[in-house]
Amino acid sequence: MSRLGARRPGFIRTALAGLLAMGLAVGLLLGSQSTAEASSKYVTTKYQKAHYGQDNAKVTNIQLRLAAGGFMKDKYVTGYYGDITKNAVKSFRKSVHLKPTSGKKMTKKTWRALVKATGKVKRAGSHRSTSSGVIDKRCLTGHRVLCVNETTSKLYYVNHNKVIKTMDARFGCGGTTREGVFSVFRKVRHDWSRPYNSPMPLSMYFSGGEAVHYSADFAARGYAGCSHGCVNIRDRKTLRWVYKRIHIGDRVVVYFS
Repeated sequence: MSRLGARRPGFIRTALAGLLAMGLAVGLLLGSQSTAEASSKYVTTKYQKAHYGQDNAKVTNIQLRLAAGGFMKDKYVTGYYGDITKNAVKSFRKSVHLKPTSGKKMTKKTWRALVKATGKVKRAGSHRSTSSGVIDKRCLTGHRVLCVNETTSKLYYVNHNKVIKTMDARFGCGGTTREGVFSVFRKVRHDWSRPYNSPMPLSMYFSGGEAVHYSADFAARGYAGCSHGCVNIRDRKTLRWVYKRIHIGDRVVVYFS
């Protein structure tokens, strides 16, 4: 037997051991990546391709974002793409003015719009608790509500009894903003106050001339100023998101906690 033939079994054993070690290393790497993704605090922004009838983690990610946007209830985040998820996808597309579809699949275009609309979404506890007393019980109607807390100086956009968005709010000088339960009766995207000669973008009127609206003065000066009775918001981007979703007739609650 040649020296080469005599050394072949040892060579094969060494090669097999090397391949095994490499396979284990790759497996550990992939496993750690998978574990890291699964344990991530926030829902991924990567495209989640899923369709009607599927039951997997991608569907769960889609449902978490739909729930964060108020298009489905948290209790329906099950990982199964059924009629509830289909209808939620249809409602979301309509809200961002995308072409109507059956809602039976999550397209890349829909996913990008959903990520843009919902931002960072936690996998658990993504909504602020409504049991702390900060949220008035009159805001818990199961529908869309502008919940205005003058104690915390915040406006909470509540949907399905969950806080979806929170914004800093400023009120009328000397406590002139009316308290109580109202309804949005008029919306004007680009309004102007004639009495005070000032712009009122994204106005949602709820009581006479009082409205929730964006205030450039609030954005610039903060709480150093005050309104003439309206609820001023300084986060224009978030208010624009809320403005698109609020309907005429939706409840407004102004209160002290």
